[in-house]
Amino acid sequence: MKEIAFAQAINQAIDEEMARDATVYLIGEDVSVGLFGVTGGLIQKYGPERIIDTPISETAIAGSCLGAALAGFRPIADLMFADFIYVCMDEIKNAAIWRFTNCGTQDMKIPIVYRFPMGGYVHLAADHSRAAFSPVLHLPGLKVVVPSTAYDAKGLLKTAIRDNNPVCFFEHKLLYASSCPVPEEEYTIPFGVADIKKEGKDVTVVAIGLMVSFSLQVAQEFEAKGVSVEVVDPRTLEPLDIDTIVKSVRKTGRVVLVEEDMLRCGTTCEIAMQIMENAFDALDAPIVRVGAKNFPIPGGTMEEYVLPQPKDIAAAIDKVLGR
Repeated sequence: MKEIAFAQAINQAIDEEMARDATVYLIGEDVSVGLFGVTGGLIQKYGPERIIDTPISETAIAGSCLGAALAGFRPIADLMFADFIYVCMDEIKNAAIWRFTNCGTQDMKIPIVYRFPMGGYVHLAADHSRAAFSPVLHLPGLKVVVPSTAYDAKGLLKTAIRDNNPVCFFEHKLLYASSCPVPEEEYTIPFGVADIKKEGKDVTVVAIGLMVSFSLQVAQEFEAKGVSVEVVDPRTLEPLDIDTIVKSVRKTGRVVLVEEDMLRCGTTCEIAMQIMENAFDALDAPIVRVGAKNFPIPGGTMEEYVLPQPKDIAAAIDKVLGR
């Protein structure tokens, strides 16, 4: 094991998969330089034929990847900011449904990874701060991945690149500098397997992306108060490992759901409903959700009034505990 940063883990995953499979290539705006320091150095190894810089056109990037995937390649599309997903949503939607609408078959391969740096807390305002993973969950045919650690990011990205279906891979910008031990040998992480980041017995917190770090911080504070908090990271939202979540809820009897995206029509709405359908009888208190307010994300320090904060998670835990 070697401690590396989240950004380096992403770089290693792309590097290793490009070395393993000549059909893998990276395409996007400024990928040769490496926005956020993620893809830097790859063009020196693989050249401009496989590390392809593009004009500013997310539509062209995403659309070309569908054609390339159908022709036998495995493109990785760097869309720079998750907010730009709306620019190329039609192309991503077409990748999701292609085999169902164009005389395809179930074994047709459409291996595309759409990488989306996402999230706020870096004062980039409404155009560059969304954690926009909820909209793609409404597009059947896509897999959706949201890692919270360098270890998960590398293992899940390698799995995504090898998958024969289109995958939306969301990477939080604030996590790029975070680090943790990562194996130096080959490994992958299967989709649909949640990870219990911290075990506990009094309350379950299901957190997504950067909110895992926030939740672990809050959980440690509650430990000092004698409250044992279990933190569950789904890691993939499609497929979703609801079984692990339900098992945790049945153990603790209380659950807080935390996401950075807006609460209205958010991912936690779906998780909450699945908990109600599968473990209503185990709940000792109503489910409490924490997320962004239904408001455009403002610039500067005003964003803290819209985006969820650790204090909001703490207040939610107190609420489900009746404190």
